[in-house]
Amino acid sequence: MAETMRGEVIHVVPPDDREAFELTEDLRTLAESRYVLVCREGGSPSWFERLRSFLARRPIEAVTIVSETPASEGQEVTATVQETGITGVYEATELRDASG
Repeated sequence: MAETMRGEVIHVVPPDDREAFELTEDLRTLAESRYVLVCREGGSPSWFERLRSFLARRPIEAVTIVSETPASEGQEVTATVQETGITGVYEATELRDASG
């Protein structure tokens, strides 16, 4: 089942550089010739949200999105995703810039 997810890209693993990173075999196989985007779920938090998260001891969640579409670090994206067999990893069926 597809769902919409919004997040801030905090790290990008391009298809050509996958070998330089310690990806699990399952993720390496899933990504094949696509981008691996590590995102802060919900977008970039405000200072208030960061403080509240720290005081409540609830860390800001990170998710991994495998996408055909490239994105850059710091970019806020909205993606239509489907869950994969790997916990916390989603496959993007559509990825677009959240600002437009």
